[in-house]
Amino acid sequence: MDYLLEMKSISKSFSGLKALHNVSLRLRPGSVLALMGENGAGKSTLMKILSGIHRPDEGEIFIKGNRVTIDSPRDALKLGISMIHQELTPINEMTVAENIFLGREPTRMGVLWYAELYRWTKELFDQIGIQLDPQTKMKDLKVSDVQLVEISKAVSYDSDIMIMDEPTSAITDREVSQLFRVIQDLKSRGKGIIYISHKMNEIFQIADDITVLRDGQYIDTKPAGQTNNKELISMMVGRELKDIFPGQKSAPGEVVLEVKGLTKAKWFHNVSFQLRKGEILGFAGLMGSGRTEVMEALFGMTPYDSGEILLEGRRVHFKTPSEAIKNGIAFITEDRKVEGLNLPSSVKHNITISSLGKVSSRAGVLQPKQENKIADYYIESLRIKTPSRDQWVQYLSGGNQQKVVIAKWLMTNPRILIMDEPTRGIDIGAKTEIYKLMNDLVHEGYSIIMISSELPEVIGMSHRIVVFHNRTVAGELNQDEATQEKLWSWRRANTL
Repeated sequence: MDYLLEMKSISKSFSGLKALHNVSLRLRPGSVLALMGENGAGKSTLMKILSGIHRPDEGEIFIKGNRVTIDSPRDALKLGISMIHQELTPINEMTVAENIFLGREPTRMGVLWYAELYRWTKELFDQIGIQLDPQTKMKDLKVSDVQLVEISKAVSYDSDIMIMDEPTSAITDREVSQLFRVIQDLKSRGKGIIYISHKMNEIFQIADDITVLRDGQYIDTKPAGQTNNKELISMMVGRELKDIFPGQKSAPGEVVLEVKGLTKAKWFHNVSFQLRKGEILGFAGLMGSGRTEVMEALFGMTPYDSGEILLEGRRVHFKTPSEAIKNGIAFITEDRKVEGLNLPSSVKHNITISSLGKVSSRAGVLQPKQENKIADYYIESLRIKTPSRDQWVQYLSGGNQQKVVIAKWLMTNPRILIMDEPTRGIDIGAKTEIYKLMNDLVHEGYSIIMISSELPEVIGMSHRIVVFHNRTVAGELNQDEATQEKLWSWRRANTL
């Protein structure tokens, strides 16, 4: 068989540590190859070698049967390789069109030809089915729209090989469906796609073949139709995960939080729900349905127009997040790298940053010994995998970064944890650890509101599930009556 791409016996070390050892990969023309593995398995390193960011220590790369050397991202583009990166890096002060065609802009008499640039962008959007204004500045876009711009940029190169690293992490179901239509069109034109995602349902929906890496080594490649979730997870983690979700749940107690008729024009309306002590209350619904905006209003990040919030029977109205924190509420936002962490800073400092008073003297002087002691406590109790408390958090895996965020908020002594997409972008093994941690917390008496776009996660973790649709509550289900079909029934009706 003639392969579009072959990577043979690739090895790569950093500072003497093997990131990849004898890894091979094959991509057929007109197909999607899912590249699977836990965080740290070597997926990103392998793709950085293919895209010219790193050079391999050993191994060969063949494109359409010809051996190639890729020394830079520019070389990769010339060879017909483009990539949608997981980490979004827009130039915020430039327009959508300028971001997409940066370095390839049309000119007329040596001057950037804006009319032609916008026409190119409009034609590209029409081809993909995206409705964005090419003249909008990137800083004015939602995260999901920034992701769509990144996808458009990759498609604009008309590459034969496209790497998609977590392309659906920040877009809605409707936009995911549109992306899959684009992928089918690319396949029909003989393009090859390497698709990286932690979402199993996507993999089996879009992939033709699946290659699994573990601990920097090649494990196996199988046609997607000849494997299943159970076998794939076993290949990824080296063991069978029989209990992805914790089996024993706490018994919820009295109501600790009640929201009545909360409304903010154009964002959400007439939202009501109750949260009990020792309970995980799941919030299901599409991105943009209003779930996150309600939590931001509850936490004092944005004002609301009307409605009531009762905390342990007492009416409250937080005007700032600091007021919510003082009253025992913590908010773990969906974008941990932008809103939850200071990446070029240590694990220790990230854990203590929101509670500096607890590691400082009365005069406000930081006490390093106390800070070290508290950081070590959370590193041990949350099983954060890090070489030391002084390791920069940007070098941790996604799952361990999320644990650092949780540790930071636990230091504030909350009674209620709002967790927005708590396992986004982390692998199945790390997800299991986060689930166990959440289960332990509710057993200790914490109450958790969990927003999630992954229905198996909502069903597997929640005591009760509130379904959002059209920026309001469409219905509520207990865990024992919840199914994916019921949770999606709001597509057909406004109540369950």
